Parts: sequence; structure tokens; C-alpha cells
Amino acid sequence: MEEEKAPDGYAREYGEEKFWDKARSSFQQAGERVLELALQLFFAARDEKTPGWARTVIYGALGYFIVPTDAVPDFLPVTGFVDDLGVLTAAVAAVAFSVTEEHRARAREFVRKLKERAGA
Repeated sequence: MEEEKAPDGYAREYGEEKFWDKARSSFQQAGERVLELALQLFFAARDEKTPGWARTVIYGALGYFIVPTDAVPDFLPVTGFVDDLGVLTAAVAAVAFSVTEEHRARAREFVRKLKERAGA
């Protein structure tokens, strides 16, 4: 098995704990679509069938999602997650064959549970 290299750029910001912290804390502000795309990518990255190059793309996109001070800082009302939505959408398109219906279903279920907890 080939040894994985340390990711470059935003992928260096990726970490599973950081991802879950961001997912939970940004749900209300980021919106369902942003979080659902991030979760689809997260579940695809954890799937052993996802190739290494696709994981690199995914980790870059999730790292960008995690960093609060990216092109449009996440703390800005209304617009803060627009750039994240673009990056996540592009990543899902780039690795589309690796994002399965199971990944999409798990993402939808997670978002549904978050909405229930938030009383939405």
C-alpha cells in the first residue's frame, strides 16, 4: 500500500474533530445545503473504495469549509458561506463517481437529525 503524503493547502486544515466541530456549530448559519454537501464529501472520504486522488480533492474542500477566514469569512452574515458552497459543489462534481447514494443518504439523515435537535 502506498504511503499517503501530507495534504497541501486547505487540506492541511482538515481534521475529523475539526470537521465535526464546524458541522455542528455552523449548521444554522451555513444552511442545510452547505452542510449536506460537506457531509457527502466526508462520508465519501471515509469510504475505502474512494481513490486517493479523490480524497485529496475532498480534504481540500473540507479544509476550506473548516477554515473560518477563507475568501469570504464565515462570520459574515448571509454571505459567509457562499464561497464554501461553491467549493463544496465543485468538489462533489469533481469526485461525483465516488459520492454514492449511501453517502448522500447518510448526509441527509444527519442534517435531518440536526434540524430535529434545533427544533426546526
